[in-house]
Amino acid sequence: MTQSGATKAGIPSGVRDRFDKRGRVGEGGPVEDGPGRTTAERRPRRDVVPWDVARALAHAVARPGAVVRRALDEADGCVLATPLVSPVAVPPVDRAAMDGYVVRGSGPWCVVGQVKAGTADPGELADGQATGIVTGAAVPAGATSVVRSEDAVVTGDRLDGPSEDGRHIRRAGEECRPGDQLLRAGVVIDPAVLGLAATVGLNRLTVISPPTVAALITGDELVRQGHSTPGRVRDAIGPMLPGLITRSGAKPVASVRHLPDSLDQLLSALRETEADLVLVSGSSASGPADHLRPALKALGADLIVDGVACRPGHPQALAQLPDGRLVVGLPGNPFAALVAFLTLGVAAITRMRGLPLPELTNIAVPGGIPCHPTSTRLVPVRLTAQGAVPVGHGGAAMLRGPATADALAVVAPGPAEAIAARLLPLDPGSRPWGG
Repeated sequence: MTQSGATKAGIPSGVRDRFDKRGRVGEGGPVEDGPGRTTAERRPRRDVVPWDVARALAHAVARPGAVVRRALDEADGCVLATPLVSPVAVPPVDRAAMDGYVVRGSGPWCVVGQVKAGTADPGELADGQATGIVTGAAVPAGATSVVRSEDAVVTGDRLDGPSEDGRHIRRAGEECRPGDQLLRAGVVIDPAVLGLAATVGLNRLTVISPPTVAALITGDELVRQGHSTPGRVRDAIGPMLPGLITRSGAKPVASVRHLPDSLDQLLSALRETEADLVLVSGSSASGPADHLRPALKALGADLIVDGVACRPGHPQALAQLPDGRLVVGLPGNPFAALVAFLTLGVAAITRMRGLPLPELTNIAVPGGIPCHPTSTRLVPVRLTAQGAVPVGHGGAAMLRGPATADALAVVAPGPAEAIAARLLPLDPGSRPWGG
């Protein structure tokens, strides 16, 4: 399944300017290979964008999925496309909120029977009468309150106990009435929403179809079992991606696919992969084994992001194929790939789900974090009562830091140390702090 109608229309001004400066892959001029030397071939020109701009571009260029009807057992994690409106009153009749005795008037009362669960017509109570009842059962007409079982004193057919008018009775329409809007469009459906929908008698919900995502891992040096050896590197990115895709609210279309460092095989995979978003790991840099940009050029793609001013994750990329599918290039280093997914991948998926790009919460950094002079730093941190504390092990190839962290601190470029930062969730399915 691919996106339809994905164009540059609708991209915010300012962000659009960044997009329009690009054009198709490979339209840049000669690129300097070293001091005084340039290539004869017209390779793509690197024009890195700030981290926040890259994130905004990825969100702006994506398009929400189709509006569909889903059964409740298929709607978890989807986004409501229309408001959730109750067709009925809840509860539909007055119901007992506790086990005990439903009474009319003030005590003592005469116990005259028992209302069982599921009784459609519980009858009517006269003043001074009581009847046993269970939680959720419809109360007889004329009932004024329920005396809890633990408060009831029964002697023969006489009932004594505390009573307060309306106590422990859920009145008809107390939760909602027919036509009440319970939730707005754009709410992420979670188990509580599914329960609410069932409560008001709905069997299906109108949702935005979640995007589909495919993952391609390239690299002749990668192995998928055992440990790294000289000349061989254990793939750490492939095991991360399915969980990241699912947690971000998208649907993996298949297992992660591994490819050798081959332009022809990458071209073939990009042509035949049916997904709204294709992740390509290990080919996003400019080395001799990095074939993503030549492949995108051959496919007539628009290169939207060609490098991001961030550390780690600098050589990430975002492109749009002529049929509307998006391609995100992830660096080959594991933490850099994670940063790129959280930057470009999550932003695009968020828009495809029909959601706004969330604002990131600010937090104090008591000990300070050194800034990079020109790039945004993404630093693994733990959250304490005093603020964010770096956990270390934040190199591009390391996952020990993010594995022990609560979040990534987004540290803006600057000449010195940052005493405050923003928080980027490591789990793309979590709600941003303060959001």
